[in-house]
Formats: sequence, C-alpha cells, structure tokens
Amino acid sequence: MKLSDFQYDLPKELIAQKPLKQRDAARLMVLDRSSGGTEERSFRDIAAYTRPGDCLVLNDTKVIPARLYGRRRTGAKVEIFLLDAGPGELRALVRPSKRVREGEEIELEGGAVATVFGPAEAGRFVRFNAPLGEVLESGRVPLPPYVEREEDPDDKEDYQTVYAANEGATASPTAGLHFTSSLLESLRREGVSIVRVTLHTSYGTFAPVKSERIEEHEMHAEFYRLDEDAAAAVNRAKASGGSIFAVGTTSTRVLETCAGGDGLVTPSDGETNLFIYPGYKFKIVDKLVTNFHLPGSTLLMLVSAFAGRERVLEAYRDAVNRKFRFFSYGDAMLVL
Repeated sequence: MKLSDFQYDLPKELIAQKPLKQRDAARLMVLDRSSGGTEERSFRDIAAYTRPGDCLVLNDTKVIPARLYGRRRTGAKVEIFLLDAGPGELRALVRPSKRVREGEEIELEGGAVATVFGPAEAGRFVRFNAPLGEVLESGRVPLPPYVEREEDPDDKEDYQTVYAANEGATASPTAGLHFTSSLLESLRREGVSIVRVTLHTSYGTFAPVKSERIEEHEMHAEFYRLDEDAAAAVNRAKASGGSIFAVGTTSTRVLETCAGGDGLVTPSDGETNLFIYPGYKFKIVDKLVTNFHLPGSTLLMLVSAFAGRERVLEAYRDAVNRKFRFFSYGDAMLVL
C-alpha cells in the first residue's frame, strides 16, 4: 500500500492545543466497522457500549519530563529531547543538531552536563554526568510539535493518564487521557475488568513514515510488558465471550505482540516493533478506543487495519465536518 493512501485534509484550527477541563467530557465518535455508520456521544457515555464480562486494557506507562534545555559554551541554546529512558547513552533529538559537534558538552538548566555523540545526519545519543532522575528534575513536558504553544504548568498533569504508574514514556498514550478515576470505577462496578499493560510510548510510535510503500517502514522497538495477572484476565474474558477493549494503539500492539495462534495471550516482556497496517489479522482486540491521528501516521494505519481504510477515512472526513478536535488533546473514537 502507498503512504498517499492514508492522507486526509485537516484544517489547522481543529488541532487541539489544550485539553478540556473535564477529561471525560470529550466528544466520542462511535464507528461501527461492520456498517461504517457513526454516531456522536460524550466520552463518559462509553459505558453504554460495554457489558459485564468485557475487559478494558489500559497502558499504564508514565511520561517522563523528557524535554531538556541547555547551552553550548558559546551561549547558544540547545534543546535535547530524549527518545528513551534506559541506562547508559540515550537516544535523543538535538536541536539545532548540525551545530552541536560530536563529543560536545551541553550545560543543562539544572546544572547537569550532557555530552552529545553521533553524527548530526544520523541519530544522536547523549550521556549525562548525573543520574537520570536528577537530570529529569529540570526537564519539561514532552508535548508533541503540533501543540504550538508554551508549556503550561497544568500540562504536567494533563499530559498524563490518571492511571500512569511505570515511568519510561517520552510521549503520552493519549487515548487514555479521556478516562477519569470515577469513570473507570463505574465501569468496574458494571462488571468490566480493568487490566493494565505497559508500553513505553516513544517518538518511534509517532515517527513519520518516509517510504512511499508502507510495507518498507520499520517501527522503532519499544519496551512492553504483559504480566501474568493481566494475561489471565484477558484470557478469562475471551473464554467467557467478553469483548477486549484496547485503549489506544499502544495497548493494541502489546496484546497483539503477545497473541498466540490459539487466540489467547501469553505473559511476556521485552521490545516490540510490531507494525500493524491493513491486511493484518487481529487475534485479541475486539473493540478499540483511540484518538484522531495524523495523516500518514502508523497510528492511522493501525486503525485502518482494524476498521478498514475507506471507512476510517470517511469517518475522519465526517469528524472534520463536525469540527471534532484532533490529535493528542483532542476528541476520541470508539471502533466497534
């Protein structure tokens, strides 16, 4: 398939710059993938589409303050955007990359020093002279580039899901931003099991597809974990006829990574670079909670694989006409 098959027109004013004050007050487009029909609800109405015995799967990764600022010895400003949070040298985007030399030291706002490695034309790496936890104390929220405003103090909470627990993400699993603790509790009371998996969402999830043939695109590997309790809950729901609701493309990728040929999941952890695009046969996920994604993105391709490219693009055109809010801080979609 071609990259051009996943493009659509989006007026810039529909790109959400701030979240709603009440998370679950976002608009919800419900897409029936069998008929292609859509309806509009409020996100807090999502319980109308669940049944006792269903399983809601959340990605509990926690976003780290991965955007760092510092200065070269010349006094020129430098931005370092961490792409992961592991030990040792870390992959990073450095701006302006071409001016920062191999081995150059950057003094960060918090006083730590970052040494930059790797040629400017390829990926850059950084090494710090202090523990990462100390370095991140002066870090800022890694808002995506289409949020064209200065960081707001509220972003530290707004760009984090209410159930975030495991630090390591450098981008938020944004489909989960719509849930409140009270909404999750109401679903639990109605007999829906709430399951947590982990995928440390990173820049790789949102990296642009550069090859015209999408099959040639390689996803960046990201850490994931599906523990025994979560796997058992998913398998119980499957066995009893319940539906598996994946919250976001990241939860979807964890479940499908851990899927076996028997339609069940096996607990595991490691790295996944699973790229889901049309033609993929889903083994675990029955329903998908997601946001509206960028044109040409791997996220849009995953949703298209789940619901059909033409139906998804038609739903997106409908969303544009109805002036839904798009991307990270925008409205949501439920695909049934």
